[in-house]
Amino acid sequence: MSLLATLGACTNTSALTKERVAQSDASVQQAQQTVGRSEAGAIELQQARDKLSVAQAALAKDQPQEAEHSAAQAHLYAELAIAKSQSASARKAADEVLASVEILRTEAERTSPTQR
Repeated sequence: MSLLATLGACTNTSALTKERVAQSDASVQQAQQTVGRSEAGAIELQQARDKLSVAQAALAKDQPQEAEHSAAQAHLYAELAIAKSQSASARKAADEVLASVEILRTEAERTSPTQR
């Protein structure tokens, strides 16, 4: 909602700049969904939110270069937040698989005689 009001208020700013800020907003929202309550990516997500706020404020002040620059940074921070979150999830899954393999190995050693 606030993004639409901000975009509507900027008459001298190009449609491309407005679109880039809107795309960054979508990237930040996607990162929020991906990161959720996880700690992995939380700092980057906050940085993305901060840069998006700067971009929206720049739009409102009719500062297209600042808006585009901050929007690009917001998008990159959002992407980094998503990558860190997904990396942490993959690492956790790999650790769980390794733990399961170790349990199976221990069980197999216990139930079968050692052949030498």
